[in-house]
Amino acid sequence: MLRIITTILILINTVTTHSLFAQQQTTVFKGWIDDEFYKGTQTAIEGENKTVKISAKTNKKEPYTAKKHRKEVQDSLPEGFYISWNTERTKNYEQVILIKENNLYHFEKSGSVLKQITSNPSKEENPTFSPDGKKIAFTRGGNLYSLDLESGLERMHSNDGSDVVYNGYASWVYYEEILGRQSRYKAFWWSPDSKKIAFLRFDDSPVPIFSIFRSSGVHGELEQMHYPKVGDPNPLVKLGIVNTINNKTTWVATDEKTDQYIAWPFWTKDSKKLLFQQMTRDQNKIELMLTDSEDGSFTKIYEEMRPTWVEFFEDIHMMDDGSGFILRSYKNDWRNLYYYDFSGKLKTQITNVKWRVSSIEKVLEKQEKIFFKGSGENCTDEHLFSANLDGSNFKQHTQGAGIHQTYLSASGSYFTDIHESHSKVPSTIIIHAADNSKTILDPGKQKEYDSRTDHKTELFRVRSKDGKFDLPVKWTLPPNFKKKKKYPVVFTIYGGPDAGGLNDWWNGYDGNTLSKMDIITVTVAHRGSGKFGKAGLDFMHRNLGKWEIEDYIAVVEWLKKQSFVDPDRIGITGSSYGGYLSALALTSAADHFTHGIANLSVMDWQLYDNVYTERYMDSYKQNQEGYEQGSVLTHVDKFKGKLLLTHGFMDDNVHVQNSIQFVDKMQDAGKTFEMMFYPNERHGWGGEKRTHSQKLKKDFWQRHFFEKK
Repeated sequence: MLRIITTILILINTVTTHSLFAQQQTTVFKGWIDDEFYKGTQTAIEGENKTVKISAKTNKKEPYTAKKHRKEVQDSLPEGFYISWNTERTKNYEQVILIKENNLYHFEKSGSVLKQITSNPSKEENPTFSPDGKKIAFTRGGNLYSLDLESGLERMHSNDGSDVVYNGYASWVYYEEILGRQSRYKAFWWSPDSKKIAFLRFDDSPVPIFSIFRSSGVHGELEQMHYPKVGDPNPLVKLGIVNTINNKTTWVATDEKTDQYIAWPFWTKDSKKLLFQQMTRDQNKIELMLTDSEDGSFTKIYEEMRPTWVEFFEDIHMMDDGSGFILRSYKNDWRNLYYYDFSGKLKTQITNVKWRVSSIEKVLEKQEKIFFKGSGENCTDEHLFSANLDGSNFKQHTQGAGIHQTYLSASGSYFTDIHESHSKVPSTIIIHAADNSKTILDPGKQKEYDSRTDHKTELFRVRSKDGKFDLPVKWTLPPNFKKKKKYPVVFTIYGGPDAGGLNDWWNGYDGNTLSKMDIITVTVAHRGSGKFGKAGLDFMHRNLGKWEIEDYIAVVEWLKKQSFVDPDRIGITGSSYGGYLSALALTSAADHFTHGIANLSVMDWQLYDNVYTERYMDSYKQNQEGYEQGSVLTHVDKFKGKLLLTHGFMDDNVHVQNSIQFVDKMQDAGKTFEMMFYPNERHGWGGEKRTHSQKLKKDFWQRHFFEKK
């Protein structure tokens, strides 16, 4: 999936107590201990910081020695062994799996015992503890293995792994577009009873090879990958269930030769059944199948179809009591919550709102209650809600426009609310979920933020040209902004279907670099961003690029009516899908956009992977007109502005082939532009090349916006 290259996650967890000493000391929230108590670092103006345990019920504090489990384990490890963010571990680091020189090591905190558990020249990948912590599963050389940690017995659960067959390890297009990058290619799932493993088997032999050139050394080298582009055949996929006790594999009775997608299995809590999902190649129908883990037979229990596209259910909640499952579905044009039993019968529609439910936070089965997040009536907000499983007692727990990052206590009695908006510094309160009473309040006057708010951010709406949508727009005005002065504008965008695009964050996160260059920065949520549900999203079907640009043009035309906006300096920049839209804006919309920086850009949808592209565009044979109109290459003749193009030469997601074909067209058309390629870099880069890239882009805006010609 095309994604934003750099994601900055800033979490401000600051809490100030309601006491006589509120001005002298604050408490920084550090997480919930249980359902009533949380830990915090008490920070005094003078003196040392102290960790305290605080009751959300009474606000009483007592000294607390926080156990630093990660540090404790790291300090116990021999030299050369390190714990990283993705190190596999059990709760409180009681057990840890470490990887060194392609082998696995097992560390037990009790006794500080480190033991090498594999010795093989091939690389072990994605070691994963069983739920009971007694085994691990991993892949090696395209095969799936499990290992009993007590006996050291290793079992090989498949034997046909090769350079094109992978058991429990995802084919590239599944990793990128279906299972997601967070999977790190893992395609296996332990059963709750720790006795079975469900896994996907991929055969990439039908998938064409794409070659990527590495320029290092004297002769360079080719890196080859199986990458299915639009219309290409996909990997053959089937779903297996292996019993790790007797090493018997049961294959689910699907036909791997059927041109479809199979993914996202979920175990029932008794480990007897497996819920998995099938989607047609054209991605307009999805089916939920319930399979018997012993014989592989299955029954269809749910089906969803749309004339445009459907999506996999990635966060199905399986009920512990075996009563069914909760779906977050677009079936009524907005993502709502539905409770089904395992026969496929709808028990209740938990929510029926005309805004997006964004996540399931916690299900309290005994209380028959669910907590979830959603935008509420304002599509740029995020709030915490709850309801009974029968749909009654619907409640919004957070108040005030903006984003509410919430963290529930163990049983949901209390939650932390970190609230911010484009004009409100993040502040934190502890709220009693039953009555929404606030026990702790942070006024949000942290000095560290004050120096970062020398610019002004505003959030407003602009009507689309066809009058159907009020598009959210956020701009950041430069420091010392003067209405009598003429300012350049830069749209900072990503775009793409269901990509959000704009949330009401505090303005300290937005536009610092460009606004300090005396540039107005603008972010827009177009109709297909997901802010308007399926009514907006469905415009994107067979029309990638068209409606995003139309909506951006509407905002440009609004901006040009402002006396302080320079119509001759309207810029746009983005990466990946945002790079595509930036290049498209400078070509198909060259009468509106004058300057742009396009990074890592798709230039023609025939050159991108089939899962992502066909979801929205259908195949090229079905939608030739849509592909041609959505291609930047089609509109090269209209280009007349200033453009900087950047790309990593070994990008394995959006191939540099895209930029090279664009450069070829531009040169043949006699167009002048700038470009910078980064050798041996992928879909984004860091280190010195990142520094180089940032300086290059800053210099581009400086030269073209401010230097006299």
